Amino acid sequence: MDKKEILERVKQDNVKFISFQFSDVTGKVKSVDAPVAQLEGALNDGIWFDGSSVEGFARIQESDMHLRVDMDTYAVLPWTPDEMKRARFFCDIMTPDDEPFAGDPRGLLKRLMAEMKEEGMIFNCGPEPEFFLFKKNGGLGPVPHDVGGYFDFSAEDEAVQVRTELMYALNSMGLEIEVGHHEVALGQHEIDFRFADALRTADNVMTFKYTVKAIAAQHGLIASFMPKPIFGINGSGMHTHMSLFDEKGNNLFFNNDDEFKLSELAYSFIAGQLKHARALSALVAPTVNSYKRLVPGYEAPVYVGWAQRNRSALVRIPRHNKGQDKSTRAELRCPDPSCNPYLAFTGMLLAGRDGIKNKLTPPKPLNNINIYKLSQDERKAKGIQALPSSLLEAVQELEKDSVLTQGLGEEIFSAFHRAKMHEWDDFRIRVTDWEVETYMENA
Repeated sequence: MDKKEILERVKQDNVKFISFQFSDVTGKVKSVDAPVAQLEGALNDGIWFDGSSVEGFARIQESDMHLRVDMDTYAVLPWTPDEMKRARFFCDIMTPDDEPFAGDPRGLLKRLMAEMKEEGMIFNCGPEPEFFLFKKNGGLGPVPHDVGGYFDFSAEDEAVQVRTELMYALNSMGLEIEVGHHEVALGQHEIDFRFADALRTADNVMTFKYTVKAIAAQHGLIASFMPKPIFGINGSGMHTHMSLFDEKGNNLFFNNDDEFKLSELAYSFIAGQLKHARALSALVAPTVNSYKRLVPGYEAPVYVGWAQRNRSALVRIPRHNKGQDKSTRAELRCPDPSCNPYLAFTGMLLAGRDGIKNKLTPPKPLNNINIYKLSQDERKAKGIQALPSSLLEAVQELEKDSVLTQGLGEEIFSAFHRAKMHEWDDFRIRVTDWEVETYMENA
């Protein structure tokens, strides 16, 4: 939409306030809000703000930052009351000299997508974010909102009603919802939306997360995207389906003559992701808690490999249906919804593109092998590496990966590294309930 169309649409929608949004390096949504009367000026001239207090942004002496409105991201926030109806735009972050700010995660992905377009390729993503709905319990611990199981249905189930309301709200904000269902664990849900180019999809993930939280709160519930909120049950992942298209809409991953219907380009993309998997984990599973999910025995992958029919593999190739060439894709199974989607998708693309540029080939697929049942010696003989077992190990792997660190750029890598090491140090010195239970009387 152009400026005139935006202003007319805002008037028709009876919007009273505008939220100009962007992301810090950890994936938190930041917002500058203004009455709707300020919108035309913002569309013309942008909005100035102090970036010195935002994680990964400017230093004090360089604090002035400039938001440029992305007019294609207009959406009404459906949970806001009519008398104070709010809409939002995502924004690009600029320096005082009107240059793209190197520390803007969204801007980084936007620039990388532009580079791919010059090479004749569009990177598409289709994430499957999972989340929990918990009852408010006065901070005594997470209590699942329902007692359902995988794909369970009950006409009287309040969780179904909440999930239906969520899907309706997300549709109204421009996400093309495909399915929603109960997941394996008590109180766990998944809502899938149609794939799109990586930038739009990252915007959709950000929209998804704060919409789920807002509507859950209206029902007196807490929505959590924490990867492993409860010990002993499945955690929440964000399996991400990936493909490369050309500008004519042809799927560059598809080759009808191949056993798995994959092109050489697809194989190289997969090989690149496997090569960089240990470092990539810092971006796609970026919290201390992420590595409580990435453990053997659950559905989350732990070992680096690919397969078609093996869900314990890191990269899975969903089965191809005849006549659905555009659905040929690779599914990366280690991401979780605590990630910054702009950095996660950037990392996925950097790793895959490195495989393409160097014409890498992946190892043999791990079909019909339960990797969890292999001994350490057997995995070593097959060349199967494990993902990092902690955030610290993942960050150390990222430090050593020049393809990913250079692709992120000095501003973003330094800010991300600083934030994650602070998180690790904060965790490292805490005394947990498990330690008290284990050592209080026995040490």
